[in-house]
Amino acid sequence: MAAAEAAVVSSSSLETDTALVPETAGTAAAMAATSSATAAAAAVAAAARTGSEARVSKAALATKLLSLSGVFAVHKPKGPTSAELLNRLKEKLLAEAGMPSPEWTKRKKQTLKIGHGGTLDSAARGVLVVGIGRGTKMLTSMLSGSKRYIAIGELGKATDTLDSTGKVTEEKPYDKITQEDIEGVLQKFTGNIMQVPPLYSALKKDGQRLSTLMKRGAVVAAKPARPVTVYSLSLQKFQPPFFTLDVECGGGFYIRSLVSDIGKELSSCANVLELTRTKQGPFTLEEHALPEDKWTIDDIAQCLEHCSSLLPAELALKKSKPEESNEQVLSCEYMTLSETKGEDDVIKTS
Repeated sequence: MAAAEAAVVSSSSLETDTALVPETAGTAAAMAATSSATAAAAAVAAAARTGSEARVSKAALATKLLSLSGVFAVHKPKGPTSAELLNRLKEKLLAEAGMPSPEWTKRKKQTLKIGHGGTLDSAARGVLVVGIGRGTKMLTSMLSGSKRYIAIGELGKATDTLDSTGKVTEEKPYDKITQEDIEGVLQKFTGNIMQVPPLYSALKKDGQRLSTLMKRGAVVAAKPARPVTVYSLSLQKFQPPFFTLDVECGGGFYIRSLVSDIGKELSSCANVLELTRTKQGPFTLEEHALPEDKWTIDDIAQCLEHCSSLLPAELALKKSKPEESNEQVLSCEYMTLSETKGEDDVIKTS
């Protein structure tokens, strides 16, 4: 009997354990499903938070970009034109701020003004001064100051563009020219002088650039000589046929014309092989020109803060107040200040 009861008990226990197994498995499966759903929901929530934080971050960057006002300098490499470089800078800033964004298209528009002061030839490198925000209004006044260049000239060859990018139009001997000869003629090109600008230049005829007309094969008459100023001019190196000049000059001055005129004065000819602008206004290549890897909103903001101390007191800008809305679309306005004086000092927008 006891054995039978024991057998019954054992059987009952077995039945009970067996019955519990599927119930426990079902519960575990349910818990796992719940856990997966919870994890998925958490992931979605985290993604939403991340997306929201990203939008807030981009909006904050856009607001900061809109608040930038002042003048700073960038390092222009050989190759792109000044306008192309400005466009590249603008695109990098807009991309960093996440602009334009489809969800912002119905928001209040805000214009980002950006421009450069003083065209630098595509074959040249060096300091290019940029105005942003209200800083674009400062370019004319501030950049009427001096500019400094290091130019390498090549004796014995003349080109249609007056530099190495052009077609050779004339060749003359230079073997008898000495360092003393070059130093002797430099005085004639120092101070207030008259200079004929190059045909390949940003100067205009009937609303079109002379360089554009020349490339089209149009017959273009040279512009008359005009007054320019050379503050200092020295010969740094002479290794025939190459000579290196250090030039500090005022606005509207063309280094290409200077080198060509020096060649003619030496009874030969010459063209510019390399040109570097080392200083523009108070901005120097070594200290102030931002390389392309520093073209970020934060780096430019810091640069504007630092460079404000370089400007005359009457030109210093007060800090701009941030825009009230964090979500605004930027429409860009390009402003280019001509290198020349008088009627050519026009700020163009497009």
